[in-house]
Amino acid sequence: MHHGPLIAILVAGLGLAFVFGALAQKLRISPLVGYLVAGVAVGPFTPGFVADQNLANELAEIGVILLMFGVGLHFSLKDLLSVKAIAVPGAIVQIGVATLLGMGLGLLMGWGWIAGLVFGLALSVASTVVLLRALQERRLVQSEKGKIAVGWLIVEDLAMVLALVMIPAVADALHGAQPGIPSPLSSQFDLGLWGVLGFTLMKVVAFIAFMLVVGRRVIPWILHWVAHTGSRELFRLAVLAVALGVAFLAASLFGVSFALGAFFAGMILSESPLSQRAAEESLPLRDAFAVLFFVSVGMLFDPAILLRAPGPLLATLAIILIGKSLAAWLIVRAFGKSNGVALTISASLAQIGEFSFILAGLGVSLAILPPQGRDLILAGAILSILLNPVLFALVDRFAGDAAPKPKPTPSPAAGVGDASPPVSAAEPAPDLDITPTTLSDHMVVVGYGRVGALLGAGLKARGEKVLVIEEQGDAVATARRDGAELLLGNAADPAVLAAAGLDRARRLFVAIPQSFEAGQVCEQARRDNPALPIVARAHSDAEVAHLTRCGATLTIMGEAEIARAMLALCGAGEPPDAKDATPAA
Repeated sequence: MHHGPLIAILVAGLGLAFVFGALAQKLRISPLVGYLVAGVAVGPFTPGFVADQNLANELAEIGVILLMFGVGLHFSLKDLLSVKAIAVPGAIVQIGVATLLGMGLGLLMGWGWIAGLVFGLALSVASTVVLLRALQERRLVQSEKGKIAVGWLIVEDLAMVLALVMIPAVADALHGAQPGIPSPLSSQFDLGLWGVLGFTLMKVVAFIAFMLVVGRRVIPWILHWVAHTGSRELFRLAVLAVALGVAFLAASLFGVSFALGAFFAGMILSESPLSQRAAEESLPLRDAFAVLFFVSVGMLFDPAILLRAPGPLLATLAIILIGKSLAAWLIVRAFGKSNGVALTISASLAQIGEFSFILAGLGVSLAILPPQGRDLILAGAILSILLNPVLFALVDRFAGDAAPKPKPTPSPAAGVGDASPPVSAAEPAPDLDITPTTLSDHMVVVGYGRVGALLGAGLKARGEKVLVIEEQGDAVATARRDGAELLLGNAADPAVLAAAGLDRARRLFVAIPQSFEAGQVCEQARRDNPALPIVARAHSDAEVAHLTRCGATLTIMGEAEIARAMLALCGAGEPPDAKDATPAA
């Protein structure tokens, strides 16, 4: 045998996660459920192979760091401020209601108040992954209800970050230092509970000040310097080093959690123009370790809890599905929003996920939450994620007071200098994300990054009518500034592409760099309009072949075009492989 436990858990964890995740996707369930089931399969409570629990926990810690780094990268203070009047008080009240319900259930089961507090907090916070995926599938992210839900989620995440910092301090004050957990210096002076809390807050403030003063200058400078080296591998390595290094620094020097350190590293980096690239470069490894995190959580779950404690499990599920949802519905309605908005927010929050797992694991490791509490949290998470699509289906069916969709109205011609061009023909109603365009004989540009922005600006300068399909915030702002008509959403979504008027378009430019998603766009566009000229971009011969098979009329490989332009400047003619790639225009 030449393999060790690390290789075994990577192969078994990722392999089974893929199998069960693919099965869950096929059944139209969140793949997160499949990852949890994979963990159950390799855990100690089921027969067969049992993975190394200690190694699983170490890998899960890396997953937590990278997950929190991703949350920080996507933290938008501007979006939060736009819905702060309802998201901030709403999230705080809803967290309080769910926490009190969880504490009450914990006290009924004979736990102490601190165990009930951790249990209630774990039930109060929704899953970022599940909520955002549900909103994206329904194209609600940019709608009023979507912005409220995301703002609400950001406030919940910030509250849980604070809880992750405070809970170890409370446990240390109540029970003393735990094995493997650094003890706050204040415990040496017998400051008591409030003294420990105060000292912990001082360390958090010191860490935040350090990040705002030092990290805000050093982290962007490092990444800008690395970006100018031109090495993609070095940039990817720098992003991961920043995420892991700041998390470790936060824990070692300031005694705060890995999660808080990683979150602030991401939030500091989010202010940099390189934040989008950093998110893209770290995404593959972040996804892989996030999967291992869910697998490690599943390993802790004892399926026997379904038979051993059905009553507490039903009560836990009721808090998640009914208690939280009812509180959110009442809060949103109290702010004067429609029943459709209130029901959507309620359904969005009626599940628990990543932070719940982190809190449950932390509570058990600090001996302040009984293992039964962790099992109830895990079972509640799995069942609530399974039932969440059902709740959304009920909302879609019974939200009868939603405003009717307005008929599309022609948009005025938008010049290059227009300050506020329309979004998809007309500014959509608050509950509507997609309004079909009324343009004809227009150019459709999918993706408005570096290539798409240059292309769109050039087309507008030539007097062409341009429709941009984009979902990223910075790119959307750039498209608006350039005076293009906007269609917010993912172009791989058939409903989004159908609204672009491809049957009347003159040409489609697929300017996104992801060849897999670009292939999906080309296939759907070719089905909608077999005669439409489609121009796509590629980075390799394999991508050129793939996009051509998917229906692209012309695929341009950047390297070949660069060589062609350089040779043209010196009159040397074309490179051997460039003659098939003619200029798109």
